[in-house]
Amino acid sequence: MAVSKCSRLSGPLIQELLDSVDNFLFDCDGVIWRGDQAIPGASEVTNLLKKNGKRVFFVTNNSTKTREMYAEKMAKLGFQAKTEEVFGTAYCSAVYLKNIAKLDGKVYLIGGNALSKELQKVGIQTVGSGPDPVSGGQSDWADVPLDPEVKAVVVGFDEHFSYMKLSKALKYLDNPDCLFVGTNTDTRLPLEGGRVVPGTGCLVRAVETAAQRKAQIIGKPSHFMFDCVVSEYGIDPARTVMVGDRLDTDILLGSSCGLKTVLTLTGVSHLIEATAHQESHCPERTGMVPDYYVETIADLLPALQG
Repeated sequence: MAVSKCSRLSGPLIQELLDSVDNFLFDCDGVIWRGDQAIPGASEVTNLLKKNGKRVFFVTNNSTKTREMYAEKMAKLGFQAKTEEVFGTAYCSAVYLKNIAKLDGKVYLIGGNALSKELQKVGIQTVGSGPDPVSGGQSDWADVPLDPEVKAVVVGFDEHFSYMKLSKALKYLDNPDCLFVGTNTDTRLPLEGGRVVPGTGCLVRAVETAAQRKAQIIGKPSHFMFDCVVSEYGIDPARTVMVGDRLDTDILLGSSCGLKTVLTLTGVSHLIEATAHQESHCPERTGMVPDYYVETIADLLPALQG
């Protein structure tokens, strides 16, 4: 399609895009729902894509749910989604540690129950979940005992993040042989009504700063999430589109993996940011310019219903 980047996806362009791809990757937060409310028309879009023979996958950086939990949420909101079509960072982190890193030991986990469950499913034990309040003084924090079987620190979303957890992560990561994994670097999580809360990226950066080490990031824009989908389904990048609300994660992943990209304006990023990246002519920024944009993915409904 001879179209300039960052074009509004409407009219005949929608059908051209539908004819050119077989696979759709959808981000979740800010794309198909906000918090616990579905984006109007989103479930109809994904369900009709499947009905029309397209393969649909849900690729989310959020680590607070297992694949099963995501499938259950989608069913309640009207989405026809199978558990195996969901690729969250909790699941992909477990895949990475088990199959790529070949971890032989426990994980010190800054994260919630869902992340712990996904790790346990592949036989990886975790320690550290739940509240860990500060006690004692600085000498006590520096001398806190460690589990000698811990061979990796994993940082995901953790509502109980604390100074004590940060201190323990630092101590484990002082060992250069201890793996350091972060589920994602999203700094904000969009909710309904335009509200936001701090995202996992804030916690990952805190641990990186304390440990003076960089985490291996699993989530978008890391290629690893797309590699997980490819390894299980063998999809062709040239026949795949990534639909997301964040330029620095969803769109950058799509661009770097050779996918077509669509930015929806129902989440974090704004069109003015995309056009600024495009006009910068800076190689580091042009990867964050989408091929297309829509106000909402419901804009695809007329073409799918016709």
